[in-house]
Amino acid sequence: MDYKELKSYMELSPFEVQFALTNIAGNFRDRTLLNAGRGNPNWIATTPRQAFFTLGNFAMEETKCNCKYVHTGFHAEKEGISERFQDYAHKNPDAPGINFLKSSVEYGINKMGFDPDSWVYELVIGCIGDFYPEPDRMLPHSEKVVHSFLIEFLCKNQLKSCKYDLFATEGGTGGIIYVFNSLIENKLIKKGDKIAIGSPIFTPYLEIPHLNDYDLVEVEIKADPDDDWQYPDSEIDKLKDPSIKAFFVVNPGNPQARAIRDETIQRIANIVKNDNPHLIIISDDVYATFVENFSSIMSEIPSNTICVYSFSKHMGCTGWRLGVVALYENNAIDKMLSTLPENIKNQLIKRYESISLDPSNIKFIDRMVADSRSVALKHTAGLSLPQQTQMTLFSLFFIIEDDINYIEGTKNALNKRIHVLYKSLGLPLDYDSTATNYYAVIDLLKLATDRYGMSFAEWMEKSYNALSFVFALADKESIVILPGAGFDAPSWSVRVSLANLRYEAYEEIGKKMLETLETAFEDYSITLNKK
Repeated sequence: MDYKELKSYMELSPFEVQFALTNIAGNFRDRTLLNAGRGNPNWIATTPRQAFFTLGNFAMEETKCNCKYVHTGFHAEKEGISERFQDYAHKNPDAPGINFLKSSVEYGINKMGFDPDSWVYELVIGCIGDFYPEPDRMLPHSEKVVHSFLIEFLCKNQLKSCKYDLFATEGGTGGIIYVFNSLIENKLIKKGDKIAIGSPIFTPYLEIPHLNDYDLVEVEIKADPDDDWQYPDSEIDKLKDPSIKAFFVVNPGNPQARAIRDETIQRIANIVKNDNPHLIIISDDVYATFVENFSSIMSEIPSNTICVYSFSKHMGCTGWRLGVVALYENNAIDKMLSTLPENIKNQLIKRYESISLDPSNIKFIDRMVADSRSVALKHTAGLSLPQQTQMTLFSLFFIIEDDINYIEGTKNALNKRIHVLYKSLGLPLDYDSTATNYYAVIDLLKLATDRYGMSFAEWMEKSYNALSFVFALADKESIVILPGAGFDAPSWSVRVSLANLRYEAYEEIGKKMLETLETAFEDYSITLNKK
């Protein structure tokens, strides 16, 4: 592959580059493809899935109990369904996941105060998926369960008295798009407005603002790689500018895999309180549960924060597309809607008048639901009921199950993998309480300098394209890692996902990275000898 072709790849999203790298790396029958590109975990949570499938078996019995037709069932009957479930569980003690399923039902009744029949009936119809989502934003029992999960695991139980409205979405990325769209539709952000973006960052946050739909002006809030990828005070203080309408951040970060320190979150809170009270913060917290005692921005700045969470990473369920948007019940965004100019208010009344007798007072999160189906199709909005039910069981797995082995097991796996990778590269690795260890960002120029000296690193930077290393690794070794530049990380950095492969693979990846660097050094030595 020549330089000109590589240069064209620099304009692509890193995930599009990943597809190209995978195609190249997978073309060799005599090699094993090691794909540490996209962050799809190689583990899954089995117990809540088994409970879901066993729930499905019970649900099918409920639909067939009054039906004599082959292959046909009717809607389950609500009255007495809790008692019938207890009888089913008693008769099927060896059904996969039955103990967890029983615990889930009991937790809802005894700890959350759910009416037994209403709770079990929602689980059954949710599993079957034989009704439209109603309420469309989220099923009522599911919302309360996921709410408890978010407060416990994202907010360290600091906000037990706070009430959030939740919108179940098709993964975290679905939630992100719904947030962007509704902020634009409701004139809270307009084309040409300034938005701050914490970088490095998950690449769509870099790409979305430039689309014609948004056409926003980005202000970068840059993390410092020499300070464990934390945000310096000088960068955070950019948020004091009242012309900055929103701050988009992934916390813990992607690719840098660090949680924002509590003192930095407090600094942002002070800026919102004293300098920029209309700042809208969108925080993608998908990696939150990998950090002990994690504290979300929404726990310190609930009124101004829109939180997006996805179950995909810790539960190993990227294919389920399970996400949720959380917005504080008494939030600043709704207050901003009430202070819009009258002409804009009238435009929005016309937009939403077909779905409400009082369109001017529709909350922002409910506008998101309507906007997700272009308003006119709001009656079909909402995440599918089976998805919501599995999300509910995942939340309960975190809350009530003796899941310490699972949660700590995933963390320990990541910790072992990053240590193996760093050891094979000859790099030190210090303990960092903010680290998820989900990704590793490796500075190739620093690695080159440490091993072969500054002169070689300077030559490599001048002689090769920044993508040359990752393409050579894919072509020569069938190893896929991603260029960091696509995430707005330093141009000669690479992102290695630590979630995809068993720990032994990371020793091989580190070894092949050094061999590829050695090949470049040999070229450098030949060049010097020619001189």
